[in-house]
Amino acid sequence: MDSTLFFLTLTISVSSVPWLVLATATSCDFPAIFNFGDSNSDTGGLSAVYGQAPPPNGETFFHKPAGRYSDGRLVIDFMAERLGLPYLSAYLDAVGSNFTHGANFATAGSTIRPQNTTFQQTGYSPISLNIQFYEFNDFHRRSQTYRNQGVFEKLLPKEEFFSRALYTFDIGQNDLTAGYFLNMSGDQVRAYVPDLMNQFKTIIQYVYDQGGRSFWIHNTGPVACLPYILDRLPITAGQVDHIGCVGPVNDVAKYFNTKLNETVVELRKQFPLAAITYVDVYSVKYTLISKAKELGFVEPLKACCGPGGKYNYNVKVGCGWKGVVDGREVEGTSCKDPTVKINWDGIHYTEAANKWVFDQIVGGAFSDPPVPLAMACHRQ
Repeated sequence: MDSTLFFLTLTISVSSVPWLVLATATSCDFPAIFNFGDSNSDTGGLSAVYGQAPPPNGETFFHKPAGRYSDGRLVIDFMAERLGLPYLSAYLDAVGSNFTHGANFATAGSTIRPQNTTFQQTGYSPISLNIQFYEFNDFHRRSQTYRNQGVFEKLLPKEEFFSRALYTFDIGQNDLTAGYFLNMSGDQVRAYVPDLMNQFKTIIQYVYDQGGRSFWIHNTGPVACLPYILDRLPITAGQVDHIGCVGPVNDVAKYFNTKLNETVVELRKQFPLAAITYVDVYSVKYTLISKAKELGFVEPLKACCGPGGKYNYNVKVGCGWKGVVDGREVEGTSCKDPTVKINWDGIHYTEAANKWVFDQIVGGAFSDPPVPLAMACHRQ
């Protein structure tokens, strides 16, 4: 055989080995999920602390408020379903919780780094990512102390689950919007992204030190396509892209995602025993919004549940609440058919949109490496 051809054949064969191994690998059989994040994956944390998200939240699937800022299930709920696990109980929710197969530390309004403001002042949660880790650390230790005591055996995870679990992260959106709402420029927001990455990297290391080996990390979505950004930020015509989103703000989100991807690469080198999957939900969500009509959705930049107005959003009157706007009382009510809407309340997605996003990412098409959810324990 010609030496050049032999070398080419050998190169192709060797480079294909990881994917051949993956193709024949078995599913990971994750016994639990431990989730960290903000409202995109909060299943009841903020509701447990500051009061239940009011109706019509939860109306489509749960038929009542269920701690989620949506009409139904979130992406994390669909992930749990696919892995054959129950929906995650919020760590902060003391009533009716079962943590046998994991816990959810995500809290609406959370950021990677502490905001040094109160929830009442800004709407950002004091339960930042470092606090969520402290909660996890305490949960890991105390769950094993109490697990063998009476009823707790059926409510708390086995010790082995912590090393076999899937650790999921979806956080960072609020870190970006917090800067804009403090009247920072895009350049000023970009300037603190490296600090966010350092803090994020530290938390991954802490979880790794606790035994975590399988990580599924979402990047941040196109925040500048959300009604609460379109309604609250001063926007000039030249800043709006072809689908109506604020281009410069989305550019900062993409910068954040680039740095997050670079951080994941560094983490893989630092922790070769870990399987770390980076998931590009930005591309999925932007496609959903830009091709809404083709995909069966309407008014992609307008909320389903709100008090009226151009984007059906007002910062003073949230979904399910009453308030006074321009001298008249209004109420945040649900639209007729949430199943054809992408945005639920100006900030969060509807169940229908969450399901569409999940369907795109579950198979690994938007992951780096391109592994499906059920095989995210396999290192590449």
